[in-house]
Amino acid sequence: MPVIQLNDETEIYYEMNGSGKPLLFVHPPGMGLVTFKQQIPLSEHYKVITYDMRGNGNSNSAGEEVSVPLLAKDIFLLLQELNVEKIVICGYSNGGSIALEFALSYPEKVEGVILLGGFPEVSTFLLRSEFLLGIYTVKMRGLPFLAKVLGKAHGKSKQYQNEIENYVLKANPKILFNMYVQGLKYKCTDRLSELKVPVLLVDGSRDFYLHKYQRILETNIKNTSKVFISKARHQLPTKHAKELNQIIDGFMKKIHESSAPSGTGLGQAADDKFLQ
Repeated sequence: MPVIQLNDETEIYYEMNGSGKPLLFVHPPGMGLVTFKQQIPLSEHYKVITYDMRGNGNSNSAGEEVSVPLLAKDIFLLLQELNVEKIVICGYSNGGSIALEFALSYPEKVEGVILLGGFPEVSTFLLRSEFLLGIYTVKMRGLPFLAKVLGKAHGKSKQYQNEIENYVLKANPKILFNMYVQGLKYKCTDRLSELKVPVLLVDGSRDFYLHKYQRILETNIKNTSKVFISKARHQLPTKHAKELNQIIDGFMKKIHESSAPSGTGLGQAADDKFLQ
């Protein structure tokens, strides 16, 4: 398997497909790189990098206690090992928090940020409740139940549901528990103004409980574009892959042209297309 070994003997499993501008995807805790199976077609035009965070999927974890800054550092070391200078980073759900931390901590490595249902903090009742449910489920040895729930929520086909479920079952329960705890505590809202690269915010039009976070992100980041995918909830990369891949491709082309839109442009065009 393609892995890199970190200083603390953690081994990070990754997959790299295609060539061109590097595009790296960050999954939420537990789900692993199988989350982005349907984004691999983007490798026809870009170098698509997916990986399992430490303690998830085919990656192990050793040494340091898990934190969001550590997970961001893991990405830096992965890119260093792969000789990748700069990336567009795409984070889904809580993976978006890790993507933000990476962009803030290693700005020289980032050309753009894509957040899929992302958030810079957990400050609403519903999102906090979701994290607490994950924490208590894993603590009570309910990983099989959590795996089944995530598989059913994300997979459009029974086969894909089973694939996601089996991948979640690979997670180290202790690491997963700590990831939920750290994700609940994480906050970078007061640092968002430091981001100078283009940021694309993609949300489901029906993912109402996360729309507040999109407004927070848009308010605090100067160079943003926003897209709502019509009739979508939270599971954008798995249940709305066709629309999402088109949106990502459009953003990547704007990055390539070195003239990414700010506030309107790509965001407005995508809104018009998907919110009819």
